[in-house]
Amino acid sequence: MPIENDKIIKEILEESKTIAVVGASPKPWRDSGRIAEFLSRAGYNVYPVNPNYEEVLGMKCYPDLKSVPVPIDIVDVFRNSSEVGTIVAETIAAGAKTVWLQLGIVNEAAAMEAESAGLNVIMDHCILVDHRRLVR
Repeated sequence: MPIENDKIIKEILEESKTIAVVGASPKPWRDSGRIAEFLSRAGYNVYPVNPNYEEVLGMKCYPDLKSVPVPIDIVDVFRNSSEVGTIVAETIAAGAKTVWLQLGIVNEAAAMEAESAGLNVIMDHCILVDHRRLVR
């Protein structure tokens, strides 16, 4: 079951240092870029992941998770629910600890696969909203 417990979500946010943002965009009207920028300002090491861009918000953008040069704590996903299975497989291969599916992104089968591999799964939650609500 995806994590819904605020205490556990808070611990994940406080203990994590590195976040890969899958689907990051330099377009200012997209939530993915705005949230990546917020996470960076909040002190996380943010790695945008999107094969369509070389750079997002002045940060080098990586084509996929395996290209991110450091261990990843959270993979924050801004992609269609139908693409989450592939992203979860990449997340497992990258050795990340948590897969975070943003608001409106739900894929039960992929969540079960991630949990079976030992990952924390947070689904249909906005990381910015939860951070503002839980982390002081």
